[in-house]
Amino acid sequence: MLDEFEHIGSADRQVEHVSLRISLHQLRHSHATIALRAGVHAKVVSERLGHASVAFTLDTYTDALPDLQETAAALIAELVLGE
Repeated sequence: MLDEFEHIGSADRQVEHVSLRISLHQLRHSHATIALRAGVHAKVVSERLGHASVAFTLDTYTDALPDLQETAAALIAELVLGE
């Protein structure tokens, strides 16, 4: 049964040699993008990033939310039409 898992140890040793280099700026941008895509309110993301305004956050990260218009239209249609 242990033979089934022999490859795991060798894979772990290979992973040790992988170097992931990510700057603080890239990590910050990734955090904001993931948070917005997950539905965290833009005001909260803006505050966490220390931005002076939500407008700046939305201007900067709008590319992270390509389906904003479609989502808004669907939500409003559901409220108005009761679908």
